[in-house]
Amino acid sequence: MLNDQKLAELFRDLETDRVERKETAKDTGKIAEAICAFANDLPRHEAPGVVFVGVDDNGNCANLVVTDEMLRNLAGLRGDGRIQPFPVMTVQKHTIDGCDMLIIEVEPSDNPPVRYNGRCWIRVGPRRAQASAEEERRLVEKRRWGNLPFDRHGVVGATIAELDLRRFQNEYLPAAIAHEVLAENHRQVEDQLAAMRFLTREAIPTNTAILVIGIDPRRWLPGAYIQFVRFDGHEIVDPIKDQKEIGGTLADQLRQIDEVLHANIAVAADLSTGREVRLPNYPIAALQELIRNAVLHRTYEGTNAPVRVYWYSDRIEITNPGGLYGNVTPENFSQPGVTDYRNPTIAEAMWSLGYVQRFGMGIARARTQLKANGNPEAEFAIEPTHILVTLRPRP
Repeated sequence: MLNDQKLAELFRDLETDRVERKETAKDTGKIAEAICAFANDLPRHEAPGVVFVGVDDNGNCANLVVTDEMLRNLAGLRGDGRIQPFPVMTVQKHTIDGCDMLIIEVEPSDNPPVRYNGRCWIRVGPRRAQASAEEERRLVEKRRWGNLPFDRHGVVGATIAELDLRRFQNEYLPAAIAHEVLAENHRQVEDQLAAMRFLTREAIPTNTAILVIGIDPRRWLPGAYIQFVRFDGHEIVDPIKDQKEIGGTLADQLRQIDEVLHANIAVAADLSTGREVRLPNYPIAALQELIRNAVLHRTYEGTNAPVRVYWYSDRIEITNPGGLYGNVTPENFSQPGVTDYRNPTIAEAMWSLGYVQRFGMGIARARTQLKANGNPEAEFAIEPTHILVTLRPRP
């Protein structure tokens, strides 16, 4: 973070292209575009860009009344999924030269291009605009591959032939890129793959590419599946009523597990209110949130274990390989908005495909669904190598 002196210097410098000024916090779309542009850092400043909210273009104070709601709304731009990949940013209230304002400090991304609502924004001098194909190519070349997480690493031995390019162009690109941008896109497929973080600079498919558009993901990542088992009893040694290994791409896995859940949920009629109300023993939305959360946050390194969904007569257990990651601790685990990403590019893909609504809120939504359906609270067991969530049926 920049210190107070450096922030004051940037605030007073009306010529620098590392600063954008906004009089109010109302137009979050324009503010998000500025965050995206600073994260892309096309001029290669390799230093934070700053959005000062509460001053006009000439640096005059707009007398903004800074509220906690403003702080929450602007901080929420990081996790609402519209800026991908996740920007490294801070939001704070500050006073400079007697003027109260909000300051958004944005670090350059290690893995550009960064997009807001499927559009790539850049800033060069006083200009903020959508990046051209050539400017996006320059952003791809800026990537710092050595600092990237596992899902952005190349898969040794894999080539573009391992990817379903028709699926990429017909399904993924329309979901991830704004329609008008896609309509003007005449780039080669290799450039498109690289821009979406599906290829390394050596044209090797990344782990995310294999999981999202791979022809046979388990050939390269043996643990890339969901294991479903329905037991006729309360213990793992009891007879098995049904079992499935659900593989394919991430979208294939999530579609198929949804079908399995619908087939196994029992629905009963409640007449206590004087009219028939049909209630499931488990709310489907809660199960979907928790399974998608497990797929998103699991680890593929050092394990071939799948995500497991074990359905017993008296409970459901969902297990994902991998313990807590990054800023998430046993103390703040599952608190709304508290999240970190072992697999940020997988998170981006799941959001683009519609399997994530807002980051950091999945467990909170599951808890709300359980409570509304009359189920007991979900139980979480956090271990170094896995996280287990146990659900109990509605009485």
